[in-house]
Amino acid sequence: MPEFIRSNPKLAFFALVAVAASGFGQTFFIAIFGGALRAEFNLSNGLYGAGYSAATLLSAFVLLGAGPLIDRWPLKHVAILGTLLLIAGCLTMAFAHSAWMLLPGFFLLRFAGQGFMTHMGMTTAGRYFTENRGKVIALAALGFPIAEALLPTTGSLVIDHQGWRSVWLLSAGVLLLAILPALYWLAGNAGQQGSKSTETKRHDNNHYTRAQVLRDRGFYYLLPAALMTPFVVTAILFHQGAIADERGWSLSVLAGAFVGYAIGHLLALFFAGSIVDRIGAQRSLPIALLPMFTALLLLAFCSAWWAPYVYLTLIGIGQAGTGTASGALWPERYGTTHLGAIRSVSQASMVFSTAASPLLIGLLLDHGVSVTSISLLLGGTVLFSSLLTLTASLTPQQTSAADN
Repeated sequence: MPEFIRSNPKLAFFALVAVAASGFGQTFFIAIFGGALRAEFNLSNGLYGAGYSAATLLSAFVLLGAGPLIDRWPLKHVAILGTLLLIAGCLTMAFAHSAWMLLPGFFLLRFAGQGFMTHMGMTTAGRYFTENRGKVIALAALGFPIAEALLPTTGSLVIDHQGWRSVWLLSAGVLLLAILPALYWLAGNAGQQGSKSTETKRHDNNHYTRAQVLRDRGFYYLLPAALMTPFVVTAILFHQGAIADERGWSLSVLAGAFVGYAIGHLLALFFAGSIVDRIGAQRSLPIALLPMFTALLLLAFCSAWWAPYVYLTLIGIGQAGTGTASGALWPERYGTTHLGAIRSVSQASMVFSTAASPLLIGLLLDHGVSVTSISLLLGGTVLFSSLLTLTASLTPQQTSAADN
């Protein structure tokens, strides 16, 4: 067993399973149903997208209230709640017989999947590990490429042979019979009175409450950098077809380039955790944004056939680095006692950003703004958010950890 999870392997794999299970509510899985749902309920692209965005935004608001539950409840109870809500979302979609039923279905999937399960996994990795927090968060983040590799492909095959409703029934069965028992067992007694590890008790001092975090100017200097990768990645991937059309890239080239994106994301996770543990999350976050900035410059100025392979690989690398750094940033900076409440703010902000970015970039494309201009705009925003992190001073929590 790797040394960095030897102190509590069950909770490390709990975080991994929870993040992977979030895939049932992520856009990369739900997107495979778009054509079938629009045809089934006679929906336009605009109406379908508006309903999905509305459900996503509502899920962000609810997450702000539900996120702190992980600070107060035993972890196994939180896991039961999140998984049952995700199962309810799958069943709502499976038995939807009118267009309005898609709204509660989308809400449950986005809240329980993209929001709550990700929040639960990353909070667990950040709270119960201190010395090797970056490595454990990187391990948990492996759940994303695992889900990306398995769910869309499997779901598409089942849709072709059994129809789209069967996929949601199968998803509910997997969650009920495999994911829920696994999370319940892996959670153990975490979150119960006196269950916090000795290591965590020794190192986590000067804990911040959510109210204190919201009064900290450094939080607002760091949050844009933490949100920049999901904002850019969602915008770029959502409008990849329009980008390819303007650049003259074929669908076959684009499909091959996404292999590079997945490989870059996966391989970079094996190094991202060590970097965060060595130099700290706050220092590594602006460095992790450099591949994203480079990718956007390449997209802005190069239309060669090989460009999508390189820029999507760089985006995958940047996603791994920033995801690991931002996941470790809040427990490093503010402690772990109120980590669920604190992370719910950043997680809800992330959901907002992923709902807004496709709309904003879509409006620019509709008004004739070129891919070059959009890429430079996004690249400038990434660079600004990276430089902004340098103005955030260390908290007593970080200073104490450095002294130890």
